[in-house]
Amino acid sequence: MAAGKTEWWKGAVIYQIYPRSFRDTNGDGVGDLKGIEEKLDYVAALGAEAIWLSPFYPSPNRDFGYDVSDYCNVAPEMGTLADFDRLVKEAHGRGIKVIVDQVLAHTSERHPWFQESQLSPSNPKADWYVWADAKEDGTVPNNWLSAFGGQAWAWNPVRRQYYHHKFLKSQPKLNFHNEEVVDACMNVLRFWLDRGVDGFRLDVANAYLHDAKLTDNPPLPMEKREFMDWAHAPRLQQHIHDSNMPENEWAMKRVRKVLDEYDDRLAFGEFSERPEMFGLYAGGPERLHTGYTFDFIEDWSFEPSVFRAYYEKRLAPLKDLFPCVTFSNHDVPRPVTRWGGGQGDDTLAKLALTLLLTLKGNVLMYQGEELGLPEVDLDWDDIRDPVGDLYYPWMKGRDGCRTPMPWEAKAPGAGFTSGKPWLPIPDYHKVRAVDVQAADESSVLAHAREAVAFRKAHPALRLGEISFLDADGKLLVFTREGEGENLICVFNLGAEAASYALPKGTGEPVFELGKVKREENSLSLAARSGVILQT
Repeated sequence: MAAGKTEWWKGAVIYQIYPRSFRDTNGDGVGDLKGIEEKLDYVAALGAEAIWLSPFYPSPNRDFGYDVSDYCNVAPEMGTLADFDRLVKEAHGRGIKVIVDQVLAHTSERHPWFQESQLSPSNPKADWYVWADAKEDGTVPNNWLSAFGGQAWAWNPVRRQYYHHKFLKSQPKLNFHNEEVVDACMNVLRFWLDRGVDGFRLDVANAYLHDAKLTDNPPLPMEKREFMDWAHAPRLQQHIHDSNMPENEWAMKRVRKVLDEYDDRLAFGEFSERPEMFGLYAGGPERLHTGYTFDFIEDWSFEPSVFRAYYEKRLAPLKDLFPCVTFSNHDVPRPVTRWGGGQGDDTLAKLALTLLLTLKGNVLMYQGEELGLPEVDLDWDDIRDPVGDLYYPWMKGRDGCRTPMPWEAKAPGAGFTSGKPWLPIPDYHKVRAVDVQAADESSVLAHAREAVAFRKAHPALRLGEISFLDADGKLLVFTREGEGENLICVFNLGAEAASYALPKGTGEPVFELGKVKREENSLSLAARSGVILQT
């Protein structure tokens, strides 16, 4: 990186693609790499500067690619390494960076490493996974719980030991206390970096290291338990020994060291538990470049205090961290459903997109968010996600945000596939198809493109500092200052009209959403509206 040059990723808009559900070119109902290549012009027209690809590696698909059986290849249903190389070339030709998911905390049980490790306690890969003896009565080694429910241990009758799995039984945990494992994983990163990828999103980056003594996790204190915790037993533990350890910083530093062998690359992590540990793993010259927590994507309130607290409490102490900001991904219900309910709310979708693109951080936008797609309410027979299998009908898992992209409202398979899509596409998604919205200047897609362009045209939004101003009720007000400009952003997150007294000297609006009326230094904002003004 040349001295004084800003890293490309700071403030960038990164568009997440879930390959199984983006575009299928061979009619098997599953998206593929050629389909992503086919739609690169769509991504470019949106204004995204990078794509992040969820796993496309060979996998038995018990967890749809997050159970990797070969780190250095492409799943046959998604294409070939040649297809991947061409995709990178075509993306780069359009000025789009390519980021790929890496799932290094665990593998599939079908990975050759585990197939060898399970054979005996003395084979060359015996210690590549987390193995432990049963207690005298045959019960599990400790109280660790799987994030997907139940004990985080599975019995292997060949080794006559338990192995640890933080997620499914079919996802055995790699042992990062073994230097050979770490070296092998770092070589996986080099394999893809050598093929031209611009960086990685690291799945469960908080969970590479575990307590080698297998100490029990303590309970979450009763006074700290919230609704989401009671809904899912593993959240009733403090995950301080199976993951989120201070020593995990060392693993993040190893990743960063590999990235620094190459020019201008990015590594950002997912930190789904104990966000107070975030600053130990990301930010500064040695750790991951950045990362995100679940503060926004687990929020169902849409309260201004949620956004203010994230910056003023979570991020304020982390002086070296330029954050990610994200409202949505492949693991959580879509934001228009979390914050509005029902089968879609285009006004809310436009407001959420505008807020996303004005907050400080590099933006992670999930496919379909730019269309205002709501969560899909699936029937039992349509559920594919193991989490949905476990908790249906009270919780339907993650399939509702993973349904295929609707490209053409009236085409078979909504233009996603000529065959039967692996998950159904409901009518309330088809009416929001890309072809419908591309022809409508008032659509969510048109607004998304306008808001992305506005962000890119204003350096204060891309790189400036953020400061929050006091406001009543459902108003969220903050300034973005830096790079030679000052802006004030005023959003009414509520369903009722609101008013706000502007600071003296506030200039003219430069971006408006919804009905906003100004009289001297007073603003009247309709429900779900907003305005950005110069100061």
